[in-house]
Amino acid sequence: MSSQSQARTESKMREPVPPFPEQHQEGVGLEQKLDPRPRYKAEAYRAAGKLKDKVALITGGDSGIGRAVAVLYAREGANVAITYLPEEQPDADETKKAVEAAGAACLAIPGDLTDAAFCDDVVEQTVRRFGKLDILVSNAAHQNRKPSLTDVTDEEFDATFKTNIYSYFRLSRAALRHMKAGSVIIATSSETGIKGSKKLPDYSATKGAINAFTKSLAIDLIDKGIRVNAIAPGPVWTPLNPSDDGMTPKDVAKFGQDSPMGRPAQPEELAPAYVFLASNADSSYITGTVLQVMGGETTGG
Repeated sequence: MSSQSQARTESKMREPVPPFPEQHQEGVGLEQKLDPRPRYKAEAYRAAGKLKDKVALITGGDSGIGRAVAVLYAREGANVAITYLPEEQPDADETKKAVEAAGAACLAIPGDLTDAAFCDDVVEQTVRRFGKLDILVSNAAHQNRKPSLTDVTDEEFDATFKTNIYSYFRLSRAALRHMKAGSVIIATSSETGIKGSKKLPDYSATKGAINAFTKSLAIDLIDKGIRVNAIAPGPVWTPLNPSDDGMTPKDVAKFGQDSPMGRPAQPEELAPAYVFLASNADSSYITGTVLQVMGGETTGG
């Protein structure tokens, strides 16, 4: 067996692999309903106080990547604010408990990030509660696969852009009123923003916009000592895909099997990259980068 094949086999032995049970969720989707449950605790991770006394705001922090990041940030010493849709309250409650169990405070803020006023308000609420804002993670996202571009309505296009890129712009603008040198902004991009995706033209376009905005903002903020980066995951086992209107239960069961690793990532496998980019001890010379965490996919960008 080649070393590459052996590594892939070992990876499959450690993490859940397709086929998963056939399933689909209507609406926003809840992590607590997924089978298997996504892994976010990162039990093999060893914290080192890299974010001690920092304050982080994480959108979409109720589940998936956002939850895993919130928990690792808490373990690294940061207090955390999370945003989520009101329908996601059960997941948000679990995240809040996990953050508090790690010894940090957690401010949970329900609301809709397509509302410009809410984007301003969550930043102000975070600063009122914790006195400052050091780290912004713009992570919340919306997607729905469509057979072709002709099936993408104006309403769907608007919802995807307002959730994925408008909120990133608005949150960054609001955060910069409070951020000082040493602060960090991180966005969740996607492999679709680099490679494109046949059935996700609107979603892919927002992720490409996130990459370009990240690079532009990074250049603008260098003199202020504020770093801006993005992370581009490959397939990740979160509620985003099982709640995608264009994903059938059979599609969900096979999700991630075409990845070079033969499976989707677990949220806990993405979260350390967010710690790395948030930690000035680790990444002080990195800004304007789109860090690819894509399970073996290799591409420029």
